[in-house]
Amino acid sequence: MSVTSVRLQPEIENPLEKLAIKLDRSKNYLINQAIKEFLARKSLEESRWKDTLVALDSVQANDLIEERSVGEWLESWGTENELKPPKI
Repeated sequence: MSVTSVRLQPEIENPLEKLAIKLDRSKNYLINQAIKEFLARKSLEESRWKDTLVALDSVQANDLIEERSVGEWLESWGTENELKPPKI
């Protein structure tokens, strides 16, 4: 594990100290958890953006499924006559 020095502003340091005491955790633990959650969120945002670009490419290529087909498929879920997913 590496060591990184971080200068915290008082408006972050003071609540962090109080939270560490309240949760009986170290400030190091809380900072690591916050960074881990931040990185996970950023990764998810990047993944969603890539999916969006793929979807936009599909629209530009006119690779679309009619809303009616999707609606009929969804309505069939859980019935005896469940339909297969619509395809392009």
